[in-house]
Amino acid sequence: MSENRKIYFAGSIRGGRQDADLYLRIVEQLKTYGTVLTEHVASPTVETDEDKTGLTDVQIHDRDMDWLNQSDVLVAEVTQPSLGVGYEIGRAVALGKVIICLFRPDSGKKISAMISGAVGEKFFVYNYKEEQVPEILAKHLK
Repeated sequence: MSENRKIYFAGSIRGGRQDADLYLRIVEQLKTYGTVLTEHVASPTVETDEDKTGLTDVQIHDRDMDWLNQSDVLVAEVTQPSLGVGYEIGRAVALGKVIICLFRPDSGKKISAMISGAVGEKFFVYNYKEEQVPEILAKHLK
């Protein structure tokens, strides 16, 4: 894939921001492979920022679905359960996108069977530690 690659990063926003610092580190790595359309997900102030925009939930949905349609690949950090991230993954499957899901088993949480069981030709799920992220991304994005 080219440097013009468009990447959709998905991580929990309203479902919990415990992993926001990790999201930022992942997004910084993703930026070396292309344009991250959803870089705001990694911002520690994303919820406040979204409130300030005055966008309705419908407008946020439609904007994000437009970005998902434009994207070449979806990378989702799925350790923090999130209905929104699950929805985005489902839509990406329907659009035929390449999907890379990252889950940290040492979090003490359990990954949804709907994610871990969905592996396929374009759907990849990794149980990972943060130091493995560069290798995982390079495998799919170089």
